[in-house]
Amino acid sequence: MPHTPNLHTPLKVAVVGTGYVGLGTAALLAYFGHQVMGLDIDQGKVDMLVRGELPIYEPGLGELMAECGDRLQWTTDYSAAIPGADVIFICVGTPPLPGGQPDLRYLAAAAQDVARHLNGKMQVVVNKSTVPVGTGDWVARIIEENAPDYKQHQYNVVSNPEFLREGTALFDSLYPDRLVLGGNDGTGVARLLELYAPLIEQNFQAPAHVPRPVGYTRPEVVATSLSSAEMIKYAANAFLALKISFANEIAGLCERVDADIEEVARGIGSDARIGRQFLSAGAGWGGSCFGKDTSALISTGEEYGYDMPILRAAVAVNQRQRQLVIAKLQK
Repeated sequence: MPHTPNLHTPLKVAVVGTGYVGLGTAALLAYFGHQVMGLDIDQGKVDMLVRGELPIYEPGLGELMAECGDRLQWTTDYSAAIPGADVIFICVGTPPLPGGQPDLRYLAAAAQDVARHLNGKMQVVVNKSTVPVGTGDWVARIIEENAPDYKQHQYNVVSNPEFLREGTALFDSLYPDRLVLGGNDGTGVARLLELYAPLIEQNFQAPAHVPRPVGYTRPEVVATSLSSAEMIKYAANAFLALKISFANEIAGLCERVDADIEEVARGIGSDARIGRQFLSAGAGWGGSCFGKDTSALISTGEEYGYDMPILRAAVAVNQRQRQLVIAKLQK
């Protein structure tokens, strides 16, 4: 049964990309009461979504989308989604290149297509993809070069990085620790604050299958510049990767001095300044984020002539850990 939200000022939203981040963003905003149109150039994906099927698996996402009713629609046509939108999210992939830098060609193509269909009213373009520092300014230049009848301050670019964990993405979206909004013009950030008002105030009806946690109040809002928002995303993932590598390095020494790494991790994690999360020793970090984002941050440092030895050491420890696991299995 569709959910009827209590939203006084619904906005029109376009979400470019129907991957992990795009689908979650579209469903979340439609659930809050905004009119959302998800866009993907893959006709097969769009056909699946129109039928109510999901191209990915994320617990609870299908149920949330079903509750959105006709507030959530899908298309492959930029001319149907972009001109009427107040806010346009770009949620396309940025896979790593062989040198560690993110591949931004999909982002560039999406930004160009978005720019060509902007209609002249005040519209906000949001980078939701994980991108290097400076990408927001680059997207702004793409819009300036491709938007018809471009005028300064007419279109605002905002960085709004995601901090989602696979398997708990819906919970992380509805009850986040923080909401990061970066823009060089206060107008764009103000529009995002309006868009996210139900999330910030936590005055929406919690879905039955993702209840609001006991004691949760509201997320911290970090309103900052474009470059700072982009750096926050990379720095957060790099720090978590560093924490895992540290735990693995300590685990190696624990074996030699006959200490129990689980007890050591519990002991140091009880310190509120350190925290218990991401202190589990094991095979090292992998997945789609930590390695890519840490490499991208190191590559950004190289681009600006700044070495990052701590992050390089974290990567080296992580690579060594995989070899140690293999050696133990062989032994």
